[in-house]
Amino acid sequence: MLALKASNMSYTDDYLRSDSAAQQFEIPALVNCMAQDAIQLGASDLHIEPWETAIAVRARVNGVLVEVAHLPLELLDKISMRFKVMANLVTYQAGMPQDGAAMGGPELDGVQLRVSIFPTTRGEKIVVRLFDPRDRQFDLNTLGFDETTLKGLLRLLKRPSGLILFTGPTGSGKTNTMYSALCHITQRDGSSISISTVEDPVEFNLPMVSQTQINPAQEFTYAMALRSIMRQDPQVVMVGEIRDPETAAIAVQAGLTGHLVLSTIRSGVSAGAFTRLINMEIEPFMLCSAILGVMGMRLVRSVCPHCTQPYTPEPSMLKVIPEELRAQAQFRRGAGCEHCTQTGFSGRLPVTELLVVDEPFREAILKKMTTSALEDIAIQHGMRTLWQNGLQRAIHGQTSLEETVRVLAADMI
Repeated sequence: MLALKASNMSYTDDYLRSDSAAQQFEIPALVNCMAQDAIQLGASDLHIEPWETAIAVRARVNGVLVEVAHLPLELLDKISMRFKVMANLVTYQAGMPQDGAAMGGPELDGVQLRVSIFPTTRGEKIVVRLFDPRDRQFDLNTLGFDETTLKGLLRLLKRPSGLILFTGPTGSGKTNTMYSALCHITQRDGSSISISTVEDPVEFNLPMVSQTQINPAQEFTYAMALRSIMRQDPQVVMVGEIRDPETAAIAVQAGLTGHLVLSTIRSGVSAGAFTRLINMEIEPFMLCSAILGVMGMRLVRSVCPHCTQPYTPEPSMLKVIPEELRAQAQFRRGAGCEHCTQTGFSGRLPVTELLVVDEPFREAILKKMTTSALEDIAIQHGMRTLWQNGLQRAIHGQTSLEETVRVLAADMI
């Protein structure tokens, strides 16, 4: 990766200062500087957005946007044009959304760029997702799951058939977890297993896995791809997302007919996945038989190990912690240092809830109980909620209490 700069000034700022007198910007060099800043910060996304008086350049670092630089508004069209050229997009089209991909050169260490350009009232907004193939290790043991969750997930992955669902907001680690699960299966079973995926898009090429990217423009949808894959004799199938009733029906049917299926679905909490599927007109008795478990996921920023220090949260924050847990709490936060660019955080940790479907839960599904009722039954039978597991992260000093509340406020019980 690019070496960290000794100063706090960004590559973009350095470039602007060096050429500010002549005001003759080399746009390719400026674009590379912005990308280098994002890579140096370990960002997942780079945002280039026209504001009222300037172009705001921001990077999403550990899930939070941070400002990198501000550029003159008159450069927007040229910057947009440069990204379109890099991603092989239509350069003369400015009023329609466009998406493409580009491979960064040696100056960007070969980082892959996924470019999204979207028209706004002030001009085109550009968001670039960054992928470093060398920096991705799909290993369940290194994702940071707590021991109970990891053991539970590994038990589910041993099952020869059924449906395992992952739920959570965008950027909560669902795809990374599913990729790691597939790699775990290939390492465990070797060439004796047949694995196929249907994705939108394919983010990384996995060894020994047949991966397919859907193309809705040509009517190659999740449902069509999944229906065809069933004739490819797979044993394990990964579906990027269950979006519609047809895809849901095929995925559930596949889980019932001897395939292990991994997929994601949009729902707030794990129990909500069942309500969502019932609303898609999937019969409860089929869900009871097909679904093995649902993992809800969030990501919290972890305290920087270089500047971590003990602290006492504000009294208003302490109120969210049960009395019996306050005595054992060891709260920590980062003071801010050069290693974490003065944020106090370095990297992220998963917070999960793993709902394993057992007999009492199946009976509740058959009765079409509400999401809250299903969640209560799961808790009674041993499920630890997102909020409970998030509190454990804060109590043990892995993240700050404020960060836990920020990410999991909607999941408090």
